[in-house]
Amino acid sequence: MSYRPPESYEELIKLIHDRYEDMSKSYQKIALYLTQNPNDVAVLSVNAIGAKCGIHASSFVRYAQSLGYKGFKELQAVFQRRLSTAAPGFDARVRALEAELGGAKEGELGFLADLVTRDVASLQDLLATIDPASLAAAAELLEQADTVYLLGQLRSVPVVELLRYVLTMLGKRTVLLDPGGGLATHMAKVARPEDMLFVVSFRFYATEVVNVAEETAGRGVPILALTDSTLSPYAKLARVLFAVPEHEYTFSRSLAAPMCLAQALCVALASRLQKNSRDPRIPVVTGP
Repeated sequence: MSYRPPESYEELIKLIHDRYEDMSKSYQKIALYLTQNPNDVAVLSVNAIGAKCGIHASSFVRYAQSLGYKGFKELQAVFQRRLSTAAPGFDARVRALEAELGGAKEGELGFLADLVTRDVASLQDLLATIDPASLAAAAELLEQADTVYLLGQLRSVPVVELLRYVLTMLGKRTVLLDPGGGLATHMAKVARPEDMLFVVSFRFYATEVVNVAEETAGRGVPILALTDSTLSPYAKLARVLFAVPEHEYTFSRSLAAPMCLAQALCVALASRLQKNSRDPRIPVVTGP
């Protein structure tokens, strides 16, 4: 009996997730691109997609065949059927914004204009793809937790520092698992099932952060994860997972979307704590 490859986008993504851990490194890289850029996969040629990934087009053909398709075009057709009801992809948003803002600019202003354009596009993408049920579930986790443990290293540090500040101002018992002194792993062992661990982590995932998340989840502590892919190490650990794709792994990649999502979760928590769904307030420190 021959294997029938997935015909729907949802079935295909599930199959990719199920097989991800057993894939080769190059196939994992392809899987990441497919799951993070579905609109581009639908409209670009296999050569153009390969160029974006730095992987030869023939590897995409073999990857498609490993999933049961005759070739890449048959896999691509699944993404094309999805595109008819999907919001514009990141690249399409960037092109539209560049046209709206008057095209490319030169010099230092050009750097700023490019960053602003890409940040706006990423925020639009966030709003179009975020799951309302996940937002509500995350706000409930934050509200019910006795203590919120925060964990993030490398590029994630600004996000967890913001969370520590705002959650503390809201009167939430908050502990930042600071890597200073090598104590983060030991501090995390204090977390209990009535607490929660809020992990912020992007590629390339810090080893200590992954290890702490795995150990903490193993003890029944609920985890809320803000990461860059549903294929990240936290996908199977988190009670609630937010995947905010990073469309380009460059020096200038921004934290605008993760920061915005973190702030939105804090505002949602403030609304619950203050019983004020219309105009929740986050206290601020004022001078004398």
